[in-house]
Amino acid sequence: MQRQGSIGGSAAIRIRVTGGVLLVAHLALVTWLMLRPLDVPWVMPPNLRPLAGIRADLALGWPGAARPLGEGLALLAPLGVLLPLAHGRLTVSPFASLMRTGAAGALLSLGIALLQTGVPGRVVDVDSVLLNTAGVVLAHLAVVPAGRAWLRRQQAREPGGAEQAVAVQEELSQGRTPTIPRVGIAP
Repeated sequence: MQRQGSIGGSAAIRIRVTGGVLLVAHLALVTWLMLRPLDVPWVMPPNLRPLAGIRADLALGWPGAARPLGEGLALLAPLGVLLPLAHGRLTVSPFASLMRTGAAGALLSLGIALLQTGVPGRVVDVDSVLLNTAGVVLAHLAVVPAGRAWLRRQQAREPGGAEQAVAVQEELSQGRTPTIPRVGIAP
């Protein structure tokens, strides 16, 4: 049965499968990068004050701050595109999609930060969670609305595109509701 507002047909399946495979590959890469032990002579103390690390990076000047801030934004940014791609819905509230994707990015970033507490050479940094979440949201805003609009235009151009998706959903019947015969109560 096709979900309401989802992309129909075999192209939809290919898009969802591609999105799912890319999502798993990206998460495996992020896990490997962020959870491997580091062999360092010393580590910085954990940063539990929001924006303190970002302010310290910005105090170095723009050339010195660009790399750590860019890395924080780019680490989970592909999730902003891959999560909606794997879900495969065309007609969804842009705000709800942004909130779901941002929340998923924040939870994944928080999970990685918590797992890093048990890895030698890694410390918790609240600013990395903030930057990772901002990267997911920015990537989502930059790509997903335009991509969905393009896909909706493509679907409307096909003969019977939008009407066919609704008709397929209406034609599928769930059948009779199964009933369970009454079971006698034991004495």
